[in-house]
Amino acid sequence: MQNNIKAVAFAATAIGMLAFIGGLQAQTPAAPPPQPPQFPNMTFFITSVGGPKGADFGGLSGADQHCQTLAAKAGAGAKTWRAYLSTQAVGGAIAVNAKDRIGNGPWVNAKGVQIAASVADLHSANNKIAPETLVSENGRLIPSRLYTVNQHDILTGSQADGTAFPPEKDMTCGNWTKSGEGNAMVGHADRMGLRDDEASKSWNTSHPSRACDAASLVATGGAGLLYCFAAN
Repeated sequence: MQNNIKAVAFAATAIGMLAFIGGLQAQTPAAPPPQPPQFPNMTFFITSVGGPKGADFGGLSGADQHCQTLAAKAGAGAKTWRAYLSTQAVGGAIAVNAKDRIGNGPWVNAKGVQIAASVADLHSANNKIAPETLVSENGRLIPSRLYTVNQHDILTGSQADGTAFPPEKDMTCGNWTKSGEGNAMVGHADRMGLRDDEASKSWNTSHPSRACDAASLVATGGAGLLYCFAAN
């Protein structure tokens, strides 16, 4: 009889302890999800991802918002971000030069490396866009053509001096509204190509993309990525 009483008492105590532990676990808040690396002083980056529709960002405003959203996740959302993109004077649109919309500089990447001191410096041989400085907003390097996955093609729609192309030939995927047929000028962020010429080494005007959809941008050697600059 006493053994039965002891067994019942032990079971009751064990149940009570389990309930107490369960209550503590229920009251303990879950650990917050890990936050992405923060780079509040960053003023230049290459986007870690492209847009969902290839070169179609819904125009310049959509491309700027893509830069702004990624910058905010990295702790630099207080700045005004602009995509380095030009548009052409077609269909009644006014041409816009990429160099005129990115501010005055200087610009530094997430690692604190100065890419350029000014607009003129950016469009000179002195700029520091190179394989080792191709850092996205999250601090990771963008794969150059030395990697199995090559993402060195960056959308610009621009000539070497940062100005828009004439309207005769589409170089901006319909001013960044097409995700199918069309072309967009890209630059080689790693300053490397198949030939030893100026185009292959140009960061902003190397060759047109095959088309405007995401698959074609990947096949050309990119991922629909953008250069983003803090304009203030």
